[in-house]
Amino acid sequence: MTAALSTPTTLLEFDPTEFAREFGQRPFRVRHHLADHPLFQLDRILQLAQFLPEDRVEYNAGDLSVNMDPAQTPRNGLSAQETIRRIAECRSWLVLKNVEQDPEYGDLLNRCLAVVEQQGHPDAQRIDLREAFLFVSSPGSITPYHIDPEWNFLLQIRGTKFIYVFPSDRSILSEEELERFFSGAHRNLVFKEEYQQQARLFELTPGEGVHVPVTAPHWVKNGDEVSISFSITFQTRVSERRGIIYRVNHALRQRGWKPTPVGNSGWRDELKYFGYRVVRRLRRFWSR
Repeated sequence: MTAALSTPTTLLEFDPTEFAREFGQRPFRVRHHLADHPLFQLDRILQLAQFLPEDRVEYNAGDLSVNMDPAQTPRNGLSAQETIRRIAECRSWLVLKNVEQDPEYGDLLNRCLAVVEQQGHPDAQRIDLREAFLFVSSPGSITPYHIDPEWNFLLQIRGTKFIYVFPSDRSILSEEELERFFSGAHRNLVFKEEYQQQARLFELTPGEGVHVPVTAPHWVKNGDEVSISFSITFQTRVSERRGIIYRVNHALRQRGWKPTPVGNSGWRDELKYFGYRVVRRLRRFWSR
């Protein structure tokens, strides 16, 4: 880190030069000051799990393969609350989604994202969708190979986590896979062993984090202790527009067309984006 970093009292620390160069393009390390925050104690996380709607709590056995079929993911036979209480020995993986619904976690998310916006990057402005996720995992558990639709800063709170981040290269991630994902397919992807040599490994300990760009494939393995991670994510008009164009391309492909890949033609992308918005407004009008 350079001398230009934020002061120690700031929730997040970035190297401004690295942020300006790498955000949204490649993963990079960040530092944070959340490891001792009371919101990340297990008893407070248990309260959060009881507060959130049932569909916002996902948990299963942690003995998964990197190449896990989501339909075959095994459950652990416990409740979410019991999973948290016994996380040290129950070999499980749990995620609490949209924790910003709890006002205290929502305030923390907004304060973290304020630091992100202060960096001044054009793709990190005008944030439309703010979401936070809390991961609680047993020692050695694995999160399978997958992609996400948001800009993401994964912050390690407790334990050690090894995250392998892959480039969004079309030799690894095809246009068809992206189109299906943005049209509702599951986040898990098919992993091939030859991909692994292209991964960039980040070993995260408490106080460290990593930026994962939109749809950058990644998989995660926890160390020998209980792991707690806080993921702050967001969408902007840049990322939302990209997702819409992929959905349009998926619809065109389903009708026998071979759409131009996203980013290859500016005017075609604009036509698809604004065409989608016009059709959506017309449907809303007629539904009334």
